[in-house]
This record gives sequence, C-alpha cells and structure tokens, in this order.
Amino acid sequence: MPARRPDYRRGGFYHLYNRGAHRVSLFVETDNYVFVLRKMKTACRALGLAPIAYCLLPNHYHWLIRQDGEAPAGPLPQRVFNSYSKAYNRRYEHSGTLFEGKYRVRAVEEEGYLLQLCGYIHANPVIHGVAARPADWPYSNYLEWVGKRQGTLVDQDLVREYFPDAEGYRRFVEEYAAGRRTRKGLEVYLSEWER
Repeated sequence: MPARRPDYRRGGFYHLYNRGAHRVSLFVETDNYVFVLRKMKTACRALGLAPIAYCLLPNHYHWLIRQDGEAPAGPLPQRVFNSYSKAYNRRYEHSGTLFEGKYRVRAVEEEGYLLQLCGYIHANPVIHGVAARPADWPYSNYLEWVGKRQGTLVDQDLVREYFPDAEGYRRFVEEYAAGRRTRKGLEVYLSEWER
C-alpha cells in the first residue's frame, strides 16, 4: 500500500527525500548539483516555500521545507527533478527512471523533531562517508546555518531563533556525525529506507 501523503497546510514543515533507482548516482558532477539547487530556488519562490535544511548527496537527497503559502509543498520534487531527469538522461545516455520510486514525504509537527531532523540532514555527508566533516560538503545549507557562507536557500530567522550561536549548532551537528547523538524519532521511517 502506498504511503499516505500529508495534509499540506500553510506554516507546515515537510521532510521530502528520495534516492536513485538501484542506488545509482543522481549527481555525477558539480554542474548536476548546481542545476538542481537553481531549480529548487526557482520552484520554492514560485510555490511560496522556504527551504530550512537540505542536503544533496550522490545517490539521494533530503529537503526540509516550510510551506509559507497556500500552494502545497508536495509538487516541489516534481518541479525540480522533472527537467533534471530529462537533462540527466540526455547527457549520460541513461534510460528509464532515475529515482527508486515516488519521493517520500513526512510532516514534521514537533519542534524537537524539527531540530533533530536539521542536525541529521546536515550530518548526512559524514554519515554516508562522502565528507569528513559537515563543513566539507558544499551541497547542503549547513554552511549557511553556521555563518560560513551567504546563501538564499535558508531561513536565517529560523536558524537564529533556534540556534543563535553558530558554534552551538556546529557542535550539535558534529554530535550526529560522530554518532554521539541518537536519531530518536527518525528511525521509524528512515531505517528501512536507508538499508
């Protein structure tokens, strides 16, 4: 039975994620990541969505999005990846689906869970062995959260509200990356997907 989509509402937070079919690399070169981030920025503006935390990894992605308008957050992956999939297939002479299936989405309704998810998303490059430290991976908005890069795919007001001290957030994410912070509450739906 397919997973039920959440009821999208203004002000709601949503975790959207997916991976490549057969765990194939979704992103082969830097231009691929840049293409998706530009599409994401354009689509978020058009749909009235605010990116909170994101991470693009070679074979999967995680986005934490806040729906600021009436347009639901659900169409975001399709808006971003429809044209990307076509361009990818042409460029790399790939045929068939690029993704494992439909993207997954979960409503994030508790504040503590929201913060845990941000830490988990930003620690993903270390968890999956593509970077030694979260700051080494340029395809997430972690660097914006800790004040090391000026970017527009982040809600700085939310960051300052929960983590006014960039050093505090850096330590928080490093605990995830080092396995000293559990993913309590995240295991329920991520453990099967990450296998």
